[in-house]
This record gives sequence, structure tokens and C-alpha cells, in this order.
Amino acid sequence: MRLFAVLKKYSSRGILGYAILFGCLGGLLSTTLLFLVNEALFGEGVWNDRRAVIAFVLLLPLAAVMRFVASYTLTKLGAYASCQLQVQLTQRILRSPLRQLEELGSHRLLVALTEDIGSVTDALTAVPVFFINFAVVIASLAYIGWLSWPLLILVLVFVVIGALSYQLPMLAGIKRQELAREVEDELFSFFEGATQGTKELKMNRIKRAGFESGLETSAVNLRDFRLSAMKIFIAAASWGSLLFFVVLGILAFWVPGRMPGLPEQTYASISMVLLYMLTPLQAVLNGMPTLTEADVAVRKVERLGISLSKDPEELSPEGGRSLQTPLKTLQLDHLHHTYQVEGEEHAFSLGPLNLSFEAGELVFIVGGNGSGKTTLAKLILGLYPPEGGRILVDGKVQTKEDLDDYRQMFSPVFSDFHLFEKLLGVDSPDLDARASEYLELLRLQHKVRVEQGQLSTIDLSQGQRKRLALLNAYLEDAPIFLFDEWAADQDPEFKRVFYHRLLPALKERGKLVLVISHDDRYYGVADRIIKLEYGQLVEQGLEAPESSPAVPSTSVSSTSQETPETTEGGERR
Repeated sequence: MRLFAVLKKYSSRGILGYAILFGCLGGLLSTTLLFLVNEALFGEGVWNDRRAVIAFVLLLPLAAVMRFVASYTLTKLGAYASCQLQVQLTQRILRSPLRQLEELGSHRLLVALTEDIGSVTDALTAVPVFFINFAVVIASLAYIGWLSWPLLILVLVFVVIGALSYQLPMLAGIKRQELAREVEDELFSFFEGATQGTKELKMNRIKRAGFESGLETSAVNLRDFRLSAMKIFIAAASWGSLLFFVVLGILAFWVPGRMPGLPEQTYASISMVLLYMLTPLQAVLNGMPTLTEADVAVRKVERLGISLSKDPEELSPEGGRSLQTPLKTLQLDHLHHTYQVEGEEHAFSLGPLNLSFEAGELVFIVGGNGSGKTTLAKLILGLYPPEGGRILVDGKVQTKEDLDDYRQMFSPVFSDFHLFEKLLGVDSPDLDARASEYLELLRLQHKVRVEQGQLSTIDLSQGQRKRLALLNAYLEDAPIFLFDEWAADQDPEFKRVFYHRLLPALKERGKLVLVISHDDRYYGVADRIIKLEYGQLVEQGLEAPESSPAVPSTSVSSTSQETPETTEGGERR
């Protein structure tokens, strides 16, 4: 099973082997205690032997200690393995090409990080019990063989029959568990839709009814597959118990007449051993569904991990290039990128593009929806791999090995940005003071506070949340700023502040500023405009419209430590 391979992979210095050894010893000692009791009850006065009494007294706590050590060791090992799985899967996600993650979908990643890892964790708590009970069964069979090898052969025949007849339905049950796991991905996509699309569903009852119908279908399919699997497992376990009592019946009613030379005490001893075996045997059989479900989850995670680890990116923990590295020029040399758009017959192709940018330049990237603006931005940022062409920084070609360092040169704010509650990656002794200055500049000083790099709240309107994302970009202070439709959610007043004060201030500080925008009335702010249509560059260096409003005389200071006085106002929630 892949589950045990995972345990072995994350065990250190053979701890898994020691844990299993202790479990087997615990089962062996328990069976030895049963042997001593059997001999005392049905033997020839062995209980009166002082050595047997001493052995029983000594083995009793030792067996308990062995069980405890085995259970705790494997439980600890399982917890560590589960933790490592979560961390490593998350790291693989962070190191995987963005295009692959977008194709997989967030719901598949979330179900792997939650449900699959949860199944593994639940199963790992059952592993110690499984091994201990399995050891008891094996030791009990060995004891039966010591008492009478013909009866051991009889028992083993039924064990083989039971194992084979148990394995066939188990395979069918595992198949249903795998189908259930596939349906779970679909169900999580509905959960994602319910949390992220609540407003849309509330506004249209037909859409809501269709969504709820699909949700119910997925939930029912998941329920049915799981119930079908458990029905098979329960039936198989019941069949195993039935065979066990068949053996007891044969031992009680059939064997004595055909093996007259066997002492009655032996029948009694073997019967007691078999009855003692019943509970561990049932525990082994009942534990198999949990283990197989975890095995399915592990294989699902590994398949996802393998797909995620194709051409993984080598990321430095801190990034080798300083954010303050001076930048002179950024060039795109015959850069192009192609990908298949779902639902469209032909692939979308961007480029080839030949563009050059300089430090201290403010460039707008414009075009209609689907023209390739965001794709171009992701290419520039190094998030999408180009199929051809080169990116040069100050004349130096950026290779795959330079990719992580190259990305450190950017402070982007995406249109689908994610806002972290902690200001990550911008640690400095005066972080709170600097953040407070920018909060005032962004007119959020009455909404948000920063204490030890932690934002007091992110429960704001979308426009205000975007300002907080801009706050993080300001604090990073990289050589290149990129904004993807940043002003789309801002009120008219702060939109003017953004275009006429914030962007020119970044330019004055020598930053290269790239702005994706549909706000044509502010095109006059840009030094240059790049226009795309269907992935192709159609115009560059457009002149600003004459109707573009004049830039206000007040501007932001060129140093990051000085901010102008601003009037209160802005967006209300």
C-alpha cells in the first residue's frame, strides 16, 4: 500500500521499523500471557510453578509498555508524515508553473490539502492498532501450531479461503472509493461556487436552482459511492467472522470424532485461543476500509504532486537579487506565448513582441478584453514561460535559473489580487511607521492600523482592499511596479489621485511603472502607450487624447519617507 510507503519515506533512522517491531513484540507478549493462562487452566499444574508466576507478573507490564511504545511511536510518525505531506504539497504548489495551477483549478488543490490529507491522518491513527492486532493473530496461529499442527493446517485453510474471498470484494470497494474521490473534486467546485458566487446565486432563482441541482447530484453521487464501498467492506468483514465461527464449529463438533487421540485440554486451549483471536481479527478486517481509503487519498495526492512537479521551478528561500538592484532597461526580444483557451477551437497566441522599457518610464498597456494584456503582464513578470524569445535586463538574458531572482524586481498588484493579513516579505525596524504613512496617503488611516506588521482588518470594500494591496507594493519598493486594472474599483476622486499623483510620484523616484488600464481619459499621464489586439501589438507610443485633464500641480514627494497632506474622502463601504 502507498500509505505505508509514505510512512517509510518520512520516518527517520528506521523509526517505522522499530515501531512495527514493538507492535509485534506487544502482540507476541499478549499471546504469551494467554499461553500462561491456558496452561494454568488446562495444563498440568504449571500455574503452581513459581517461574510461571514470575514470568506472568513480569510480562504483564512489559506487554502493556510495548503496546504503548508501538502505538505512540506510530501515531507520532503518522502525525509527522501528515504534516510533511501538507507542507510539501503546498511547497510543490508554490513551485509549480502558474499555467498548470490555473488548469488544475483551486478546488482540486483545496480538496487535496484538506480531505486527502485528513483521510491520511485518520488512517494513521489506526495503523498502530492494525499492526498490534495483526501480530496477535500471527502469534495466536503460532500457538495453535505448537498445540497441534494438524489443527493449525485446518485453521490456515480457512484463513486462506477467507483471505481470497475477502480480497475480491475489497478490490471492488477500493474502486468505488476511487470513484468517490473523483466526485469529491467536483463537489468541492460547488462549495467554491457557493462561497464565491453567493451574490449572483441570490439574484437569479433559475441560476440558483440549476446550481443546487448540480450540487445535490454531486453530493448524492459521493454518498452513493461511499455507501457502496462501505457495504462491500462490511459484507466482507461479516463473511470473515462467519468463517471464523465455522472453524469453531468444526473444532467443536467435527474434529473430536476424527482425532480421538487429541487431549480434551488441547481442544479447550485452542478454542480459547480462537476466541481470543476473534477481536483482533475483526479489528484487522474493520480497519482495512480506513487504510484503503487513505491509500486512495495518498495515491491521489501523489498523482497531483507528480503533475505539479513537472518542470518545477527552483525557488530560493529569500531570493538572490536585492529588490533595490538598480534597473536601467527591460527588453522583450521576439517574445511570444501560446495556450489553448477552453471552449475555443484555436489556441490564443501572444506575440512575437519586441518591446523596450526604461527606468523612470510610465507605460500604459491598453486594448480590448481578451487582447492579451494580462497574458503579457504575466510574461513580463515571469509567471508564464515564453514559447520563444528572450527577456533581457540591462542587456543580460534572463534564463530559467535566473527566474526567481528576476521576479524579485517587481512589485505587482493583480486584478485578482490576494490580500494577506500580515505584511509579508517587508520586515524592517520602522515597518509600522512606514506603513502608517502610506495608509494616510491611501486615505485608510481611519480604517486600518498596522501593529508589528499585522493589519488590524482586511474587511473592507473591494476598492479599499486594493489600496491595501498597493500599500504592500509600496513597502516592497521594487524597481518595477505593475498594476493590472488597479483603478477599476476606485471612486472618481481616488482614481484621479492614482493617475495624477501616485503614478507620477513613482516615476519621479526612478521606478519603471507598467499600468494595464481601460481609463482612456487618463492616457495623457503616460509617457508611452502600448496597444494590443488579439495578442498582437498594433500601436505603440500613441499620443494622449486632447481631452485628457491636466495633471494637478500637487504631487507626491519623490522619497518614500515623505507624503503630502491629503483631504479626507474616498470610497464608502
